[in-house]
Amino acid sequence: MVDKALLGVLISGSGTNLQAIIDAIEEKKLPAELRVVISNRADAYGLTRAQKHGIATRVIPHRDFATREEYDAKVVEELRAHRVNLVALAGFNRIVTRVLLSAFPDRVLNIHPALLPSFPGLHAQRQALEYGVKISGATVHFVDEQTDHGPIIVQAAVPVLPGDTEESLAQRILEQEHVIYPLALRLVIEGKVRLDGRRAIVEGGTAELASLVNPSPASAKGAST
Repeated sequence: MVDKALLGVLISGSGTNLQAIIDAIEEKKLPAELRVVISNRADAYGLTRAQKHGIATRVIPHRDFATREEYDAKVVEELRAHRVNLVALAGFNRIVTRVLLSAFPDRVLNIHPALLPSFPGLHAQRQALEYGVKISGATVHFVDEQTDHGPIIVQAAVPVLPGDTEESLAQRILEQEHVIYPLALRLVIEGKVRLDGRRAIVEGGTAELASLVNPSPASAKGAST
């Protein structure tokens, strides 16, 4: 359990999951203070989202650093300057290193648009369509040194419909991402997630989690944001 959750969010793009986190905090559904949003891209719209809510933002261009480790050391420096004790990767298109993970042990979360361990890496929705799966979804997990590999906290399933494109499936999954990321963060903050090897055991919140396993009729029709 985090005594007081001081959250840092790392982004690279539009920041819709960041917005879901901000909304959950403002609606008192997520007991956290969002201290800083960091992006490796100056044009990431997520920075504008944060600024509209009075949240501190920083741009740290990755091309200014010779190695991933040097880059992560600068990110850690910035997170510590804002007293962050929990980190969320929300569309952050960088592979993080031990430098960041050791600074925040078991305190770095990521969201991925697939039901891990299926379809890790880039273009997960395209991978799902090409493989021909009938169910896809989203996963929130702890980050380790392997890509999309750490212990799974929460997953939500969505159907893959006849005629789906990569974009339509991505939109349906995104709707569920916006539900499960704030939920997973809250479970961690409230001390309801216990690590047992590579398993993240969720204690409490069972009914809430079960409601996410099977997609609702609304999810089957498509998603709106």
